[in-house]
Amino acid sequence: MKLSDLINNITPLEVVGTTDRDIRGVNLDSRQISASHMFVAIRGTQADGHRFIPKAIEQGATAIVCEQLPDNIDATVTYIRVENSEDITGNIASAFFDMPSAKLKLVGVTGTNGKTTVATTLYNIFRHLGYKAGLLSTVVNYIDGKSIPTEHTTPDPITLNRLLAAMVDAGCDYVFMEVSSHAIVQNRIGGLTFAGGIFTNITRDHLDYHKTFDNYLHAKKLFFDNLPASAFAITNLDDRHGMVMMQNTKAMVKTYSVQQAADFKAKIIECHFEGMYLDICGQEVGVQFIGRFNASNLLAVYGAAVMLGQDPHEVLVAMSMMHPVSGRLEAINAPAGYTAIVDYAHTPDALENVLGAIHGVLEGKGRVITVCGAGGNRDKGKRPLMAQEAVRQSDHVIITSDNPRFEEPQDIINDMLAGLDAWQMRHVLAIADRREAIRAACMMAQKGDVILIAGKGHEDYQEIKGVKHHFDDKEEVLKICQA
Repeated sequence: MKLSDLINNITPLEVVGTTDRDIRGVNLDSRQISASHMFVAIRGTQADGHRFIPKAIEQGATAIVCEQLPDNIDATVTYIRVENSEDITGNIASAFFDMPSAKLKLVGVTGTNGKTTVATTLYNIFRHLGYKAGLLSTVVNYIDGKSIPTEHTTPDPITLNRLLAAMVDAGCDYVFMEVSSHAIVQNRIGGLTFAGGIFTNITRDHLDYHKTFDNYLHAKKLFFDNLPASAFAITNLDDRHGMVMMQNTKAMVKTYSVQQAADFKAKIIECHFEGMYLDICGQEVGVQFIGRFNASNLLAVYGAAVMLGQDPHEVLVAMSMMHPVSGRLEAINAPAGYTAIVDYAHTPDALENVLGAIHGVLEGKGRVITVCGAGGNRDKGKRPLMAQEAVRQSDHVIITSDNPRFEEPQDIINDMLAGLDAWQMRHVLAIADRREAIRAACMMAQKGDVILIAGKGHEDYQEIKGVKHHFDDKEEVLKICQA
């Protein structure tokens, strides 16, 4: 498209060169530049894109978006100087791919926990109801039935719009998307048109990036602040920050709750490891999910589907056929009579929810053995809190390695153990090797017990010193069960 059209919906501080030129691609990575491409130079957390402007021009870039003009101006290139490159990339990407989100019913899901379950279940339900749909999630992206690997919860704006454009081309009607706090503050979702937004909950997470909980909360709220009046916003009334999220939104606000009166209300009638019976808005339904937090997640799904115009009864029928997302409260029944549960819980609140769900089914008839760790190069403050929560709701706890990244596993374990007193330590083992930790838990388990293996869920790797090694909690449990 013409450069003049591409920058029509941004306000440059300065344009050096002609805008009467064709642009055939837009990139953030200079290595991906080809002839007649635009390069957007962003000051990232790891590197400053301005350093790669000469490389981009060498590769064939004919337009450069930057915050600072280079010392040497190339007469064959057009420079667009802006106040903040990161903020306008989404608008440029949306324009280049012909505003794909405006041609879809795009629903964003944000919160600390539950994003993947809500977005994926909505995607599965709408496909079950006969629609072509897309999914953008932590686990995998889908263009209708075609899976696309994912690296981030929310991709960069160019990748995101490219995927949305592919969904339009595939005939998708609906797209369900996880929206991370990083993506909101980095404006990766800038330029997108949302039909709706869902708030699940908010608890301590990502403070290594946001620094304070208030900053984290503000990041989530910003998503709803920017929703248009034509959209709906569904919020969790059981979270004390649920209505805070809605304070400045222009969207139509709807609420959901498993504890109090709300637009969408649910009650747990019965719960087993195979699933539970719920009363949703006066109608009973059996689902293959367990735990109050999943009742809440499913209520958000139901509310969103209804707001998107679906028949409530048909939504409940479809919901009854849905399976939990891989690595989310995924139960494995061992021949020895114990149950192993693999879950992504990697925050104190998520551990509390999952362990609470397990106790809700056990009702004191078996022991709980928890295997958990904490990720390296992330918020250190949550490490002792996770250990405390694991000990509070478990009979035995094994603290182990998660994704240590560039930290020493034992240092992370020591940070977790620092939150425990001498009495609590009597119920705790520390085994740095995650495989051995899982094996130890299985050896300890007796008939009727439950082992929770928390922290990695769907992940099939361990990241150590920058290298990803294959490791799958579910695979490890199955190997031990079958040995």
